[in-house]
Amino acid sequence: MTLRIGNASGFYGDRFDALREMLTGGELDVLTGDYLAELTMLILGRDRLKDPGSGYARTFLRQLEDCLGLAHERGVRIVTNAGGLDPAGLADAVRQLADRLGIPVRVAHVEGDDLTAAHPGSLAAHAYLGGFGIAECLRAGADIVVTGRVTDAALVTGPAAAHFGWRPGEYDRLAGAVVAGHVLECGTQATGGNYAFFAEAGADGRDLRRPGFPLAELHEDGSCVITKHPGTGGLVDVGTVTAQLLYETGGARYAGPDVTARLDTVRLSQDGPDRVRIEGVRGEAPPPTLKVGRNRLGGFRNEVVFVLTGLDIEAKAALVREQMTDALALAATAPAQVRWELVRTDRPDADTEETASALLRLVVRDRDQEAVGRALSGAAVELALASYPGFHVLAPPGKGAPYGVFEDVYVPQGEVPHLAVLHDGRRIPVPPAQDTLVLQDPPAPPLPEPYPAGGPTRRAPLGLVAGARSGDKGGNANVGVWARSEEAWRWLAHTLTVDTFRRLLPETRQLPVTRHPLPGLRALNFTVEGVLGEGVAAQHRFDPQAKALGEWLRSRHLDIPEALL
Repeated sequence: MTLRIGNASGFYGDRFDALREMLTGGELDVLTGDYLAELTMLILGRDRLKDPGSGYARTFLRQLEDCLGLAHERGVRIVTNAGGLDPAGLADAVRQLADRLGIPVRVAHVEGDDLTAAHPGSLAAHAYLGGFGIAECLRAGADIVVTGRVTDAALVTGPAAAHFGWRPGEYDRLAGAVVAGHVLECGTQATGGNYAFFAEAGADGRDLRRPGFPLAELHEDGSCVITKHPGTGGLVDVGTVTAQLLYETGGARYAGPDVTARLDTVRLSQDGPDRVRIEGVRGEAPPPTLKVGRNRLGGFRNEVVFVLTGLDIEAKAALVREQMTDALALAATAPAQVRWELVRTDRPDADTEETASALLRLVVRDRDQEAVGRALSGAAVELALASYPGFHVLAPPGKGAPYGVFEDVYVPQGEVPHLAVLHDGRRIPVPPAQDTLVLQDPPAPPLPEPYPAGGPTRRAPLGLVAGARSGDKGGNANVGVWARSEEAWRWLAHTLTVDTFRRLLPETRQLPVTRHPLPGLRALNFTVEGVLGEGVAAQHRFDPQAKALGEWLRSRHLDIPEALL
C-alpha cells in the first residue's frame, strides 16, 4: 500500500502554478505546501501589526481558488502550513471560498503553536509542532488541513501516520517519513533546483529551466521513493536527494517533536530514471522539549553603496570612509553599529565603466530610526561634491527600515497546547510525546581508509570532486559537502577537516565550527555558529541566508589527486 505525497510550495512566493501542475501531472493522494520560514514568520508578524486579519499566506488562497475543484474531483487531500500566525483565520477563509465556489470540502486546522503572549517583546513566538495533529484531522475526514508553525516534515509525517495507522513510538517508520518530508519540503531543490552539478546535468540533456516539483511514494515501513511527475523538467538522482538531505541540518541526529531521525542510517539508491529509494532510516524518541522560534524587531538599519571607479580604489575608499566617520561622529544621534565592506568588482583596463568599478558598502544599525536615517543620508549627500573623483552612489539612503532578530528557545513539550480542530468543530488535544530522549551527538563514526598518498596532484577547485549545499538556521549556517564516489569520499573525509574548512573560508576562522561526518551519504556537514549574526532578517552579511556559502567553498582551490579529477 503506497501513499503518494507531493509538494507544491517550498516557500512563501514559490511558483504560483505549482499547485495546478501537481494536481494535473499525475496521481497523488496528498498534496502539501510549505510556506513558512524564519523570515516568513517575521513578515507575517509585521503584516499583522498593520492588519490583525493578515497573519496567513494569502497566495495559498489565490492558488486554491484556481484549483479547489480540481483537487476535489481527483480526491487529493491538501495539507499546508500556510496558516502562519492565524491557521483558524485561513481555515475560515478556505470555507468561505469553498462555499462561494459551491465545492463541498471539509476543512480542519491545527493550533496551539502560538506562544507569543508568553514571550513579551516578541513580534511572533511559535513552537514547532509535530504531525499528529494533522493526522487527527485527516482521520476524522478532513479534505484540507491548515496549520501554523509545524515542522516542515510534519506535513508528510501527519498524512503518513493517518494513512498507515502509525502511532507515537513507531520511531523507525516516523523517522522514514521525516526524511521523506525533509527532502520534499523545499520543492524543486530535490529535483535539480539550486544543484551544484547543474551544468553537468544540462550537458546530459536535462532541462533545468523549470524543474518539476517532487513527490514521495511512501510505504508502510517508512521507506519511500522520491520522484516527480512524468515529463516534468529537472532530475531526481542520488546527488539531488543527498544535497537536500544535507540542507539546513547538522549532525547525525535530526530532532523533531515526534521522533529523532538518524541521518547516519539513511541509505540511498537509484531506483530507475528520476527515482531514488530511501530506506534503512532508524528513529529514536524525540527530545523532551519543543523548539520555539521567536521573532522580534531589533531596531532599524540603513545602507549606502559608494561606487569607486578606475584608479586608486583603496585610497578613494579610505577617503570617503574617513569623511563619513567624521560626519557620523558629529551627528546628534550617531548610529550604534557601523560596518564597512569593500567589494572589489573592478578590473584593470576595463572596457565598460561598470567593470571598472568597485563597491564600498556602508551599513548602519540603531534602536533609534533617526540615527540611521537623517544622520546617514545627510552625511552621504553632503559629500557629493567634496569627496573622491567620480563620486556617486547606487541609490540615495532612505529613512531607515526596521530589521528583525530571530532567536530559538526551548520549552517542555507538555507546555504547548497542541490541538486538532476538526472540520465539525470538535477540538481534540494532541498529547505530548510520552517517551523522550535528551539530544546528544552520537559517537564519531569510523571514517574510510585514507586515499593513497604520493600520487600526482593538481591545484584545482574543491567543486570538481564534491558537491555542496548550504543554508541558515537562525544565526548559524550549515554547509553540507558530499562526494560522488567512494574514492573521492576517502580523500574528502581526511582532507576537509575543520582547520581546512576555516582556511578555505576565512570568514569562519574566529567562529565555532563543528564537523559532522555522515559516511552513509559520503558527506560532511559543517555547522558555523554566529556567521549570520542575529538571523536572516538582521541582514548581517552579504549573503544573509548563507545560500551560497557552499558554492564559495567549492570554488576554493586545494591540491587534489589527479586520479579524482
